[in-house]
Amino acid sequence: MTQRKRQRLLMIASCGAVLTLAVGLILTALSGSVVFFRSPSEIALQGVGPGVRLRLGGLVQEGSIRRGPDQTVDFTVTDTSASVPVHYKGLLPDLFREGQGVVAEGRLEPGGLFRADTVLAKHDEAYMPREVAEALKGQGHWQGGRPTAN
Repeated sequence: MTQRKRQRLLMIASCGAVLTLAVGLILTALSGSVVFFRSPSEIALQGVGPGVRLRLGGLVQEGSIRRGPDQTVDFTVTDTSASVPVHYKGLLPDLFREGQGVVAEGRLEPGGLFRADTVLAKHDEAYMPREVAEALKGQGHWQGGRPTAN
């Protein structure tokens, strides 16, 4: 091999190593901020441990909303197969109500309570996470963009 080819090969290998290192550092930095979406059934089946940050999506169960002092709200999120109790402190979106789609972001506590720090109300499947909409459609609880009454 000539000196020129050897230098070119060394330069390409060095650039590849630097690029690999940069991608590795970026992925490591982003891994702490990635929040995964789960339905209540997935939480029950997969045994998600306490303290894990995630997004919980489903429907607000009928008759489950309990308002407390200082803007605290307790409600239950269901996908009709499983349910997860949620505690939230703060202002709720205008579209939040029973039977409506919701996505809550927060942490699961040891007793199974989900402590949300963000709640998003969804008014139809175009804005609901695909996994929740498909699960509800598969169970016959989602027709024409509106959940059916039980």
